[in-house]
Amino acid sequence: MTIRLPGTGGALRTYEPRTEPLAVTPGTPFTSRTVFSAAHVVADPFADVSPDSPAAVDWDATLAFRHHLWSHGLGVAEAMDTAQRGMGLDWAGAAELIRRSAAEAKAVGGRIACGVGTDQIASGSLAEVRAAYEEQLALVEESGAQAILMASRALAAAASGPEDYLEVYGHLLRQSAEPVVLHWLGPMFDPALEGYWGSSDLDAATDTFLEVIAAHPDKVDGIKVSLLDAQREIDIRRRLPKGVRCYTGDDFNYPELIAGDEQGFSHALLGIFDPLGPLAAQAVRVLDTGNVQGFRELLDPTVGLSRHLFQTPTRFYKTGVVFLAWLAGHQSHFTMVGGLQSARSLPHFATAYELADGLGLFPDPKLAEERMKTLLSTYGVNQ
Repeated sequence: MTIRLPGTGGALRTYEPRTEPLAVTPGTPFTSRTVFSAAHVVADPFADVSPDSPAAVDWDATLAFRHHLWSHGLGVAEAMDTAQRGMGLDWAGAAELIRRSAAEAKAVGGRIACGVGTDQIASGSLAEVRAAYEEQLALVEESGAQAILMASRALAAAASGPEDYLEVYGHLLRQSAEPVVLHWLGPMFDPALEGYWGSSDLDAATDTFLEVIAAHPDKVDGIKVSLLDAQREIDIRRRLPKGVRCYTGDDFNYPELIAGDEQGFSHALLGIFDPLGPLAAQAVRVLDTGNVQGFRELLDPTVGLSRHLFQTPTRFYKTGVVFLAWLAGHQSHFTMVGGLQSARSLPHFATAYELADGLGLFPDPKLAEERMKTLLSTYGVNQ
């Protein structure tokens, strides 16, 4: 069987899908790395909502996808950017997601960490930003999940310099019940975060970030760096206090960062591990045996797909993630909260399908092919 796919120039090309998926099976827990997948939410396609309405979530399908990730040994990073925080999912929806997912994690023994932000306010004073963070931190801690202190648009707007970041984060870390993960999300993921940590000079921003950690090393489990700059992540990793982990959020360079070097390595908290879950888990288990080459042989070929999904404008990578979940059979439709299914082009989808199929990511390649043809037909591409 073949399928005709559109290219960037409008011409159709013939592609022959693979007939068998990559053989992966659940296995033992990881021993060498801590790995989280930032998971997407599944929209309710039958809800009568508009793109600016509160999100309508299909809770059964959303939670089933988390069970899929846990079954392969991956931790779930919940209510993060991948779940469309600030791009369709508001705080009320995120709070419900945290409660439900944390309860499911507890029931099955799955690992979960949840995003703590300030998205219940659009803007405000530093005191209001602190209060918003505190409300979310309390909910996450009450749920029994680990907290991830996410970057805040409101803080970026309210802060006048590095000292404001030091004050706000210091205040939150002093009151956190357990060590948290600090998340530095770059402006390529969210333009409103330009100049985070008080400067657009990344060297100066890095110094402030590390100053926060150095002042509270007992309250920081680790950091998640999402700057798509491998060397900067390595430099930061080497400057961390002993015992503070680095969780790579670099969806362009994750294999080399997780593999590490003679001076250390990164753990992982990645949006790309949503579609790559089973394959990524298999690669980490190979790495657990000390086989770095085997790990790279499995994971390096996935980088092309990741770079495609995360291409500029990077913040729309979530559309590709949900698209692949639909093709893989994890949900029955390609609809997203906020109407974000329209954020990428047909040629983008076609390339994503071809790259994912080539990796063997679809448990049922025939189903993926049929669904891809259904999408193509809605754009007027007949087979």
